[in-house]
Amino acid sequence: MPTTPTPSANLLQLLPEAVVQTDALWEITYLNPAWHKLTGHSVEAALGKSLLEFVHPDDIGTMRSGMPVFRLRFADGDYRWVRLQFHPETDAAERVISRQGVLIEITEVTEQVLVEVRQRFLRLLETIDGVVWEAEIGVGNTFLSPQVERLFGYSVEEWRADPGFWRAHVHPDDLEEALRIDDAAYNATHSHAYEMSYRLIAKSGKVVWVRDLCRAVVEPGRPNRMIGLMIDVTQQKNTEIDLVRSENRYSLATRGSNDGIWYWDLRTDTLHVSGRFLQIVGLGSRDHVYEGGWRFLEQLIDREDRARVQEAYSRHLSGNSTKFSVDFRAFHGAGRLVWVNWRGLAEFEDGVAVRMAGSLSDLAERGSSYDALTNLPGRPLFRDRLAQLITLHQGEGANADGVPTRGGATMFAVLLLDLNGFKAVNDCYGHHVGDQLLQQVARRLESCVRSVDLVARMSGDEFNVLLESIDPAEASQRAQQIAAALAAPYVIGEHTVISGASIGLVSSASRLATVDDYLRAADTAMYRAKSQSLGVCVFQ
Repeated sequence: MPTTPTPSANLLQLLPEAVVQTDALWEITYLNPAWHKLTGHSVEAALGKSLLEFVHPDDIGTMRSGMPVFRLRFADGDYRWVRLQFHPETDAAERVISRQGVLIEITEVTEQVLVEVRQRFLRLLETIDGVVWEAEIGVGNTFLSPQVERLFGYSVEEWRADPGFWRAHVHPDDLEEALRIDDAAYNATHSHAYEMSYRLIAKSGKVVWVRDLCRAVVEPGRPNRMIGLMIDVTQQKNTEIDLVRSENRYSLATRGSNDGIWYWDLRTDTLHVSGRFLQIVGLGSRDHVYEGGWRFLEQLIDREDRARVQEAYSRHLSGNSTKFSVDFRAFHGAGRLVWVNWRGLAEFEDGVAVRMAGSLSDLAERGSSYDALTNLPGRPLFRDRLAQLITLHQGEGANADGVPTRGGATMFAVLLLDLNGFKAVNDCYGHHVGDQLLQQVARRLESCVRSVDLVARMSGDEFNVLLESIDPAEASQRAQQIAAALAAPYVIGEHTVISGASIGLVSSASRLATVDDYLRAADTAMYRAKSQSLGVCVFQ
């Protein structure tokens, strides 16, 4: 076992600030005389004890996570705010073997105000059902919230002690793609949000599906760092059921409509498309056959939508969703992007998808609007989708106990959210910053939902989210996750903007009758959330 080096006592005894050194498990291995002068505790009595014994119980978790500000018990029994920024020392394998730092009592009023803000932030972290983290290249995790112990079984110390810990515990089948995304963030030239989905091996050996909502932060003069929220989505991955639509709404080949028709032989990867299909994407008007079906489709899909479309398509082919429908931006032959809806149904033989057919719709021709600023669907498309779900849900039967006969697969929830302090952002920084804030909010909302869900901008700083195939408890949990994602700071040019959201939620369990009924209920819940600073309010 490596020995813990001790700083030069002769030099450190001259410092007026208290110097603290611990080993990897927080046992105090060195203190200079200023420790006694500051805290009143004798150096001899403190050596060999755990530093955690001196930390306020409410601050132990956040201090272990990397927060440098906490309350320390002084010899008179009082807890006082201190700052102790540790600098780790590592061995040849880059594992932490000791920590050193200077202990300073916080006395400035302005800094005490910042401490209170930090404490409110940390209390918010405790309500999030996920792991909040920050990482820097060559250092590993500089912050890790205590929830990592509950979700994955690892202590904060063992995770943070090894810069390569996360990479070593990603499932081997997911590691290559995860590292590609991670390395791209470390080498990014501008700040951006991104998302990863992968499996992580917990301490128990259990495989945990993780949805990682991340942001690469690029600042001049310092290495790139990432911040993120790891959410356990194992249950959703294993039990998620996509919306079951009306049996007669689509058939394998829709005829007599203005939609483009396609048929795909999955065994040979041969795709047949109608002339109307090609007209919608500006590629002519004659029926055509493509030997590489997915290769042809992939080049039509806008790069930003490609992963989402492929995920929805793959889930259907794997049997995890009964129907397939997804909106995306397609490249038009005239050089512009057009919004389309691609939907269809696969046929299976012995559990394997062998053929698939369906239609392609031009959403503009169907009267659906999209917001030019955020590239989100607008009010007409949202109302249309909500009306379809209401009809489907109202047609679902129930047994004698009131339980839906189809397992609640038609259940849904409507969220209405309004940004907090948006007017102040416009007033302080200008409308161009406000516009960029709306764009970032739109991307975060999209990263918080599944491909079957719908995010729309209704007006101004109001957004709607339609969650499909979801029960009330899961909808409330998702709303809390969205609130947490939107509460994180936004980096817009040289500005860092804080703007959370007030969210109103109404579930189909309320059995409301019309689109307007649901929107009014969500609006009522949202205003209650805003007026009472609830964050999320569920309509009762």
